Amino acid sequence: MGSSPHTGPIVVSGTGMVTALGAGVPANLEALLKERTGIAPLRFLETRHRGSLPAGEVPYNNEELAALARPGEVRGWTRTALMGLLAVREALQGSGLDPKGPRTGFISATTAGGIASTEPIYHRFFEDDITDKELQYLGTHDPGEHAERIAQELGCRSIVTTISTACSSSANAIMLGSRLIRHGLLDAAIVGGTDALCKYTVNGFNSLMILDPEPCRPFDASRRGLNLGEAGAFLVLEPMERARARGATVLGVVSGFANTNDAYHATASSPQGDGALLAMQRALDMAGVAPGEVDHINVHGTGTENNDLSEGHALRRLFGTEVPQFSSTKSFTGHTLGAAGAVEAIYSLLAIQEQVMFANLRFTEPLPETGLIPIVATKKTEGLRHVLSNSFGFGGNNTSLLISAP
Repeated sequence: MGSSPHTGPIVVSGTGMVTALGAGVPANLEALLKERTGIAPLRFLETRHRGSLPAGEVPYNNEELAALARPGEVRGWTRTALMGLLAVREALQGSGLDPKGPRTGFISATTAGGIASTEPIYHRFFEDDITDKELQYLGTHDPGEHAERIAQELGCRSIVTTISTACSSSANAIMLGSRLIRHGLLDAAIVGGTDALCKYTVNGFNSLMILDPEPCRPFDASRRGLNLGEAGAFLVLEPMERARARGATVLGVVSGFANTNDAYHATASSPQGDGALLAMQRALDMAGVAPGEVDHINVHGTGTENNDLSEGHALRRLFGTEVPQFSSTKSFTGHTLGAAGAVEAIYSLLAIQEQVMFANLRFTEPLPETGLIPIVATKKTEGLRHVLSNSFGFGGNNTSLLISAP
């Protein structure tokens, strides 16, 4: 199965996404440029928190998603799987890659899988009060089911796997795909993540008392927590020489990546950002890029008291007084959990392609402990070559990606 390792750059030749900002990369770019947030009251998720907890909900019901994603057989497709398929189709269309290639892998990430479809029938299942139509969703509870379903729909014949490492999941999918290509195990990889909102995640995060009842304010002294979101986002990765040879457009380079673990707490980052610091350092070391050469950072920036302070300390430790301009695009989309790393990697690519830095919405006052001030308004720039994208998850699972101009 293996071949010679690829020593050249691993590039992105296609991207696709659906978020609270809309379906498609162009729709997301337009919203980012216009500073139009997707965080709003819930419309589709049935929960007692509908009127009190805003979220970054994808603006389509499941029937509309199915019409956009066009699965061959609608039966059994969860919201998570539909968002993933929709994003993958866009990425493949832009790339021109044939997913049926014998050495093209599919690596997807999620935290909740198809739970949004199994929650409504849980109690009735044990009471034998479940319809045949609902029975189709029992198997979708498995987080890996969506990846198998999408891969089968596309005709993928090589490596298919699912990653679930909380908030860093799809960043790790990008990292794994890059590594498999580098080591000659794949010629190309479709990588990313998809996660639908569900009661399980809303209630779980609410029990931790880290959800903001208003639109979130990452890195602000008055921050009160995060807003959950949902999304599907995927990228096509392949070696530079292969992309060039088949005439694909090279959107950017995954020039560095690293994963570390704090081993500090199940749901909190280490106070001084030890794991985050190490992840950023190692990603830059892999790329041969010095801290002073980083032009922009798409921070993890959830808006929680712990995360923003921990990440802020890590930034200060790595960059000192010269922290690059940074922002959290979760102020637009909410925290999309297993999809967040891929969403923000695509936004990092857009920053380079458009030579623009996106706003950190609703910021007013810096954290007194770090004094860091994010980008408060979307702005054009020049010479943007290296963007660091951070994804730091529960359990201390930290991943940093360095996205660079081709």
